[in-house]
Amino acid sequence: MKKLTDKIEAFLEWGGTRREVVLLVISGAALLASIFELAPLPFDPAWVAIVLCGVPIILEAFVGLVTAFDIKADVLVSLALIASVAIGEDFAAGEVAFIMQLGALLEDLTVARARAGIERLVHLTPQTARVLRDGKEVVVPAQEVAVGELLRVLPGETIPVDGVLVSGQTSVNQAVMTGESLPVDKTVGDEVSSGTVNQFGAFEMRATKVGEDSSIQRMIRLVQSADAGKAKIVGLADRWATWIVVIALTAAVLTWLVTGLVIRAVTILVVFCPCALVLATPTAIMAAIGNATKHGFLVREGDALERLSAVSHVAFDKTGTLTYGRPQVAAVESFLPAYPEEALYTLCAAAEQLSEHPLGRAVVRSHGQASGAPLPPAEDFQMIPGQGVSAAIEGKRVLAGNEKLLLAEGVALSGELRRAAANHLDRGCTVVYVAVDGAAAGLVVLSDTLREESAAMVEKLEGLGVTPVLLTGDHESAASAMAHRLGIGEVHAGCLPEDKLKWIADRQARGQAVCMIGDGVNDAPALKRADVGIAMGGVGSDIAVDAADIALVDDEVKELPHLLALSRRMMTTIKGNLIFSMGLNFLAIILAIIGTLNPVVGALVHNAGSVLVIINSAFLLTWRGKE
Repeated sequence: MKKLTDKIEAFLEWGGTRREVVLLVISGAALLASIFELAPLPFDPAWVAIVLCGVPIILEAFVGLVTAFDIKADVLVSLALIASVAIGEDFAAGEVAFIMQLGALLEDLTVARARAGIERLVHLTPQTARVLRDGKEVVVPAQEVAVGELLRVLPGETIPVDGVLVSGQTSVNQAVMTGESLPVDKTVGDEVSSGTVNQFGAFEMRATKVGEDSSIQRMIRLVQSADAGKAKIVGLADRWATWIVVIALTAAVLTWLVTGLVIRAVTILVVFCPCALVLATPTAIMAAIGNATKHGFLVREGDALERLSAVSHVAFDKTGTLTYGRPQVAAVESFLPAYPEEALYTLCAAAEQLSEHPLGRAVVRSHGQASGAPLPPAEDFQMIPGQGVSAAIEGKRVLAGNEKLLLAEGVALSGELRRAAANHLDRGCTVVYVAVDGAAAGLVVLSDTLREESAAMVEKLEGLGVTPVLLTGDHESAASAMAHRLGIGEVHAGCLPEDKLKWIADRQARGQAVCMIGDGVNDAPALKRADVGIAMGGVGSDIAVDAADIALVDDEVKELPHLLALSRRMMTTIKGNLIFSMGLNFLAIILAIIGTLNPVVGALVHNAGSVLVIINSAFLLTWRGKE
């Protein structure tokens, strides 16, 4: 029996959606030919629909019953098909089969999903490593690196394994693992993770975690486990199928026994076919997806909106989601009267114009956006790894970097300057100290830029009864400062991917549905694990988009409240569709019992109900909630 069911399942899976579309087109044409008697055939053309659309339904019902005693909506449909054919009502059988397969196709189209995220993570994994063996540099496959081996990493390369710096200084882009918007300076003794990118400066490192133990491989396992742990929604028609089958069979048998008329029993089976019930959910979902698309959302999971309607908490990554994800100069403070803020800003940008450091490039870019004026040339330029830069600008020696640079050059920092710097650091900013001709001149302050619409969006979410939460890899000061500006009460800073995953799992264990919104590779496991994952499609990584159920294509976060309200409206529409379709079915049963309906008219009645369900769902296409 198992071999038989395996062969049937293979047949049903052959061809996929394209096969279903072709069969529906042919079956629809055959039904038209049957009702208008257009085809001079020796048999009723409705048999084409019975064979092409009805046989797969019967086979699927058979497999479900035999392998798992799984009673779904297709069991009742199969009974109605067989009974209709048995009493010669071929058109009714073909019509029911066609409508059911149309509903199944709509459902397949709405729940189709792409599974490229894990593959993209695998491609992100470094393939080779520069290992120092016997004093020589050897390029080997990354998986062959052993714990304790010495490696060299050049500028721009992805770090192949986890390890500790033993020589050199650099800046590492850790966005893959932590989501931090700014690169992190590293020096001897600091740890680095596989998958992160060396921004500039060659360094040597000692491998501490390799192969399956490395950070990037752990990320892949997190994504895989999170996907497996997400519950899948079962169609409402299938959820209620057992009761529908019992009620329909009971009513049909009792009617046959009382009246002695088999045609009335068959009519009951036909009108109780859950066509409208099957269409109630997918049509509303497809209409809601069409609405969401107009507002910049690409819904990749068919049941994502159904899950979103039950969400009680929305967890945000900070960088690239609530902010733009790129450092900008937020303030310039001068502490020497001879150099007002504008002049100090120009000197700092001029000194940084030859810098390879991401912060230096951010200062130059911001200055260009602010003034547009050309910078004076930098002479005698020196880059001091891990500290900053030194350059001669119009005859003045300018230092721009961190506090270590100024102290190493013997520049004294006043208490006023230190207090100003501490104030900015407490708010999560990054400070570039500037000295001119040996005197501390001031500060250039950089921070990630908050999206203009983020605060209003958070307020609207709270108005919908949803609790916003901030989950970020940034430091406590940066996270708290941003949360305060946005009005977010719950903040979790310094989160690694597994920390975000654990927070979501804890909430779900309490019975709370969570929506995760993020943009980076480090958000992929959380996006997979959450009841609904929404990725920033514009600035987000391809891996985050692949891991999410929904992608916000244009990064307009102001539309998030509309999406949540739309999901709830969709569920209201679905419930209305279900109540209507079930009420119509029970009314049709009563009419079938007393003989008012025959199988063909009964099929037309419940198919008319299906049309009304589709029309009701279509109103979601243009729905817009009150502001």
